[in-house]
Amino acid sequence: MNVASKVRTLLAAATLSLLAANAQADTVRDGFSVERLQRMDALLDGYVNDGRIGGIVALVLRDGKPVYQHATGWRDKEAGQKMTMDTIFRIASQSKALTSVAILSLMEEGKLTVNDRAGKWIPTFERTSVLTRVENSTTWTTTAAKRPITIKDLLTHTAGINYGQQPEFNSLYEPKGLGLAAGIGWYFADKDEPICTTMERLGTLPFEAQPGERFVYGYNTDVLGCIVEKASGVSLDEYIRSRITGPLGMPDTVFYLPADKAGRLAVVYGSGPGGKIVKAPEGPRGQGDYVKGPRKSYSGGAGLVSTARDYATFLEALRKGGALGKVRILSPHAVKLMTTNQIADLKSPRGLGFGYGFETHDKYGVSGMSSVGSWGWGGAYGTWYRVDPEERLTIVLMLQMIPNDTDIRDKFDATLFQALID
Repeated sequence: MNVASKVRTLLAAATLSLLAANAQADTVRDGFSVERLQRMDALLDGYVNDGRIGGIVALVLRDGKPVYQHATGWRDKEAGQKMTMDTIFRIASQSKALTSVAILSLMEEGKLTVNDRAGKWIPTFERTSVLTRVENSTTWTTTAAKRPITIKDLLTHTAGINYGQQPEFNSLYEPKGLGLAAGIGWYFADKDEPICTTMERLGTLPFEAQPGERFVYGYNTDVLGCIVEKASGVSLDEYIRSRITGPLGMPDTVFYLPADKAGRLAVVYGSGPGGKIVKAPEGPRGQGDYVKGPRKSYSGGAGLVSTARDYATFLEALRKGGALGKVRILSPHAVKLMTTNQIADLKSPRGLGFGYGFETHDKYGVSGMSSVGSWGWGGAYGTWYRVDPEERLTIVLMLQMIPNDTDIRDKFDATLFQALID
């Protein structure tokens, strides 16, 4: 090969290398493969096109900037209204995070401590009881709790309080307006009384486990919502609005929607025959009274509605140590309390813990591909979120399905992380 041919070969190789580099630069954005992110569109659209989910909104932030956002399907299929990024969703148990932040905020103000007895604020919680099965019998009996329930127990769901759904509990809970008298157990939007009145009755009922001995998911955060009201002197609605959602600019995160926003509330569907969606009924087991309810009961455990953008804003403030821009809602140390496992292996021996309000991922692979140190939770209507501090990610997935028999959460998680290549 002569010199000219060698030069042409070297130039061609250099050109190909440059083209490859440019192609790589064009297809990677904020650490995500643009090409691989398209698989997420196909995944979410597929659930809608197959009739398994009515509509979905997904939002992923990295370093606070949107790297993926997608609205697909229907906010109201029957009315022909498409899902949009500003659709409002019932977030159910995702309300717990805001109520837990409110408690930590009051702790920072010196109004309470996490070691306070719940009975200090709600007298019926001063001496509680536990429902236990009599050995070698089908009968049940109540025994006194070994110690008082604390705010820390409530934050970590180790107070022993369930939702009263099991037959042995519901027979006691339903006459008190709890258990299955509250929708599927956790629903209060139709209650014509303040949440503290309901929680005072709850304190007279037996619970499932001794304080501090087991992780039991239930009314814990509704009790905390009452404590927020007692300690602050204002309603839970006002406290969250003045200390969290107002300062952070979350106008669509409320307990009850004003009439002018009702048209943006997504319809609830459920998994029906063959996995196809059916519209959920009116009332507590379906659409709920988030627009026309009595507007008296502020359920800290499951009462809020929100949008993907609002909720991502809230999570971003926590991911960044309690502040967003010039607005601070908590100190970095308080956020660390919330996002660090406080209960050892009481929730799971496999590496899932619980902090003061969030499930924590203490072992890689315990739940999807999130990094160790990730935290999050979800809601009964199918909403889900996760924050991965190591990858600087905030992830929000919104849908309205109850019951939800799909596997969308696991597939969404896997499809997101397969696109993260840098």
